[in-house]
Amino acid sequence: MTAKDRETRADIYTRITERIVADLEKGTRPWVQPWNAGKASGRITRPLRHNGQPYTGLNVLLLWSEAVARGFTSTMWMTFRQANELGAHVRKGESGASVVYASRFTKTEVDAAGGEVERDIPFLKAYTVFNCDQIEGLPDHYYQRPEPPADPLVRIEHADRFFANTGVVIRHGGSRAFYAPGSDSIQMPELQSFRDAESYVAVLGHECVHWAGAPHRLNRDLSRYHKDLTERAREELIADIGACFLCADLGIVPELEPRPDHASYVASWLKLLDGDRRAIFQAAAHAQRAVAYRHDLQPLAKCRQEAA
Repeated sequence: MTAKDRETRADIYTRITERIVADLEKGTRPWVQPWNAGKASGRITRPLRHNGQPYTGLNVLLLWSEAVARGFTSTMWMTFRQANELGAHVRKGESGASVVYASRFTKTEVDAAGGEVERDIPFLKAYTVFNCDQIEGLPDHYYQRPEPPADPLVRIEHADRFFANTGVVIRHGGSRAFYAPGSDSIQMPELQSFRDAESYVAVLGHECVHWAGAPHRLNRDLSRYHKDLTERAREELIADIGACFLCADLGIVPELEPRPDHASYVASWLKLLDGDRRAIFQAAAHAQRAVAYRHDLQPLAKCRQEAA
């Protein structure tokens, strides 16, 4: 990797981290904003590519934040070239949103002994996409907005089945929600303690991100959670983002009203991001893995794996 490549990559980390920090400094969590803006109608979802495939990881946060800041109502995004290939065009004067692509390549080098060794080198690249609200001439289905389900109770039952399929042990009682590593279970207040069923699901989703990080699952290091404030901030950032990813996948509006601990969390996240420009990238990646882990436990996912 050349010095220019390293500088470009560092600049991407810095620019995106500064953007997330700016949102947090306003007192808002950018991964929650889309449902707090009063503009979202129809089905809750992650941002979608031109082919309907959901974005993952950090790109979800970037595009959610962009949609709110600029008032977009479409959930679909595409590149300038993809729009042209569909016979459409980006309106003159429109500016795009940045998303990132992370991958790696293998490079052969000569070691000190004169032998050839292969190095696995990760790289990060930014590219630009446009919201369908910025594009004219697309086929009609790109402009259609999904209708909200007629009966929201169906969505909650779907969430209940989703959690049941993961095999997570949920115990009810008390006034706190937390994951207990000793018993490998989640403690939740009774459903009646929450403002509504959606808030219950959002909090349970948060705790399930902690649950997925256990040593016999994704093996995320939680050993210093109660000893190190920085590590606690890192883990809570992962869980907060992961809960919003899962809510989007389940079509449920996440918890919007701040919990008493959110103010202290935001302060700790600002401190974390100020000291580590890669923290938000890592948190989004861990959140994505935790949500994907639970999706893989669903019966349909198991059937697909067996068929393959």
